[in-house]
Amino acid sequence: MSLPASMLSEQVQRVAIASLVGVGLWSYGLTMDGLVRPLVIGTEVKLATIVIEATSIVSCALMYLVTRYLPAGPQTKADAGLLFFVANALGVALLNSWAQPPVDTSRLLSWSTIVILVSSMIMPTTPKKTLISALIAASMDPLVVWSGHLRGLPTLSFVETMVLFAPNYACALVATLPARALQRLGQRLRHAQEMGSYQLVERLGRGGMGEVWRGRHRLLARSAAIKLVRPELLGAVTAVEAQSMLRRFEREAQATAALSSPHTIRLFDFGVTNDETFYYAMELLDGRDLESLVREFGPIPAERALYLLQQVCHSLADAHARGLIHRDITPSNIYVCRMGLDYDFVKVLDFGLVTYNDRHAMERTLLTGAQITTGTPAFMAPEIIDGSVDQRADVYALGCVAYYLLTGQLVFDADTPIRMFIQHLQATPEPPSQRTEMPIPRDLEALVLECLEKDPARRPPNAIELMRRLRACLRGRDWNNDAARHWWELHLTELTSTLTADENGRLETIAVR
Repeated sequence: MSLPASMLSEQVQRVAIASLVGVGLWSYGLTMDGLVRPLVIGTEVKLATIVIEATSIVSCALMYLVTRYLPAGPQTKADAGLLFFVANALGVALLNSWAQPPVDTSRLLSWSTIVILVSSMIMPTTPKKTLISALIAASMDPLVVWSGHLRGLPTLSFVETMVLFAPNYACALVATLPARALQRLGQRLRHAQEMGSYQLVERLGRGGMGEVWRGRHRLLARSAAIKLVRPELLGAVTAVEAQSMLRRFEREAQATAALSSPHTIRLFDFGVTNDETFYYAMELLDGRDLESLVREFGPIPAERALYLLQQVCHSLADAHARGLIHRDITPSNIYVCRMGLDYDFVKVLDFGLVTYNDRHAMERTLLTGAQITTGTPAFMAPEIIDGSVDQRADVYALGCVAYYLLTGQLVFDADTPIRMFIQHLQATPEPPSQRTEMPIPRDLEALVLECLEKDPARRPPNAIELMRRLRACLRGRDWNNDAARHWWELHLTELTSTLTADENGRLETIAVR
């Protein structure tokens, strides 16, 4: 069984480092034999010694280039590392016998034993491959000694040769021990990386809630984003608290899976691993979140902002109709994607962090415990401070998002989260048109400021009403899929190429988050 891809990649990096060390050691030997000994000590060095050392330097340098720059998989590079291992053993054997005087039976261990043992701890391969390559490497010394008769040199008998180099073969057997330990570790890692029907492939990011990995369904060959959350990251201290938190996660994941808006991130699977890590398997998206989009390209024109905000409202309206509140609507939780032939297609993320819009359910929800305040200060409604949260908190947050899209700036600036939240409690927001040179229609500006009212009763009551108001603002202001595609072709060229099928004939979405 091969090692997991993540472990294999790390081991290949060690091979690259080992090849650089090999360049250094062989270069040291070449310097000593080519310059120091002849010029300082006066010792004559055979030309064969110089050729062997120079060739070994080249082979080590080539191995470094292969591991770092060859467009091949880690398994191919690992197999190339075995050849590199044997080549170094051959170089040592040639120095021992071919480039030096006839073999001395009284000498100590061959340097090949060091090459074998060190390589066994670096080379990422199976015990079987390790044993075969180690035996070949161990045999380099006997083969070079035996070949001495081709030059007319006195040679040892077969028995004498095997006795002399018996330590080589002993080290070859010992070399399988690190390989077996590495294989067992890889099996445990592979088991730990199996999340239900999904297997972790590579980590995409890390945040306060945990990690996000690229995963792959073992049967359907479908890629997914796997979000891992450990209870202690959310404040669980005791085992009872951890179990309670995991049960709440499960209930909320089930509620999330019931959401049907196409603009809500799809939840494929969820569960708990043996080490009590909760995981979500979600669709893998191809695009940018609004925070990075604005940071990279600047404020968004009003007609495009309206086009995107309506889709966010569609997702929230579905949740609000089911009694769910998102509570963490931010630009980083809103993703603008290419979905097949559709561009500027919005997906709202992190619906695993919702709360319920009724007091009985809120007592059971994950994020409404007395010790936890959720949300991002720059986008939190003032009423969150006293826990009186309903759908209008999401409306307030979406008003903050709209402000950010139109101006490229937050509603309030502050150097600490507490000061930021105090401004949301007390300060009056400056009209967005006064903080940008881009034109903002009056009806849109008025709607954004209405969403930012301190008193929830003065805001649109829910996302359904807000979506209706946004549609009224959109009249006569054209932004559609053709305009979106044109923008993507100009600014995100790498995401507008022709869709291709994977080896199983399925269209695969690639994550860039």
